[in-house]
Amino acid sequence: MRADIVQHLRCPVCHDPLAAAGRALRCPRGHSFDLARQGYVDLTAGRLTHDGDTPDMVAARASLLAAGHFRVLEAALTTALSPPAPGPAASGLRSEATREDAARQAPGPARAEASANTVVVDVGAGTGHYLAKVLDARPDARGLAVDVSKAALRRAARAHPRLAAVRADVWRRLPVADGAAGAVLNVFAPRSGAEFRRILAADGVLVVATPAAGHLGELVTTLDLVRVDPDKPDRLRAGLEPWFVPAGVEHHIWRLHLSAEEVRTVVAMGPSARHTDASQLDTIPMEVTAAVDVSRWLPRP
Repeated sequence: MRADIVQHLRCPVCHDPLAAAGRALRCPRGHSFDLARQGYVDLTAGRLTHDGDTPDMVAARASLLAAGHFRVLEAALTTALSPPAPGPAASGLRSEATREDAARQAPGPARAEASANTVVVDVGAGTGHYLAKVLDARPDARGLAVDVSKAALRRAARAHPRLAAVRADVWRRLPVADGAAGAVLNVFAPRSGAEFRRILAADGVLVVATPAAGHLGELVTTLDLVRVDPDKPDRLRAGLEPWFVPAGVEHHIWRLHLSAEEVRTVVAMGPSARHTDASQLDTIPMEVTAAVDVSRWLPRP
């Protein structure tokens, strides 16, 4: 595991700094955590609140992302952590985006990018796909993928040469030093405003991607899948505003042209997979709407 990322990790038991010791990470008090053969390290050190995505869910998500259906979101996330680039959000793809930051702009100048030589911590990183895209666009940055799913971390550990992967639970204290992150990324994943603020530098930025109303609406209606909570924007603000100031949100809408097999894959990778056997669904090719909000947040002093 990269030493320039290990230096920002903390022991989940005593919160002292960790250092590499052969195939393990160890703190000065002797707590030791073995590096898994697949390249990630488990820093949970206690009972988990949940087990994360199953291997089947992870495999389904990896398949759909590899097919390029979420390139618009990839571009939106890299833009949110980079200087704005000319042209559409993703070449050859249509993205309808509007900015709503005038009324909710943070005090002082808004940041357009993460700090130079920054560590980007992706909490709920899954396979590390989006974090790897951000690192491709930011050669100065390093990445830390945090997830609770071992199946996801096996893939995340190999997602990018400047990325390290750690198993940790967002509902507990993250094993990351105070202020270590120049940016925190959170894509379709659970959030802890207090922990995000603790690990984020004072001049850092939090970028959050959440499904918007109508996301995968055609599939939801046809297959009776889990619907997007209409109160999600309010719950997002309630969970973050004690620690963060909103600095803008962009709404991205694009079309997914899915084969019958990819329709089953979409079901298998999301929350509906826990109560629907996607392999038994009788599906046909479909054109589906993707609708995602990408919001930026600046830490309160």
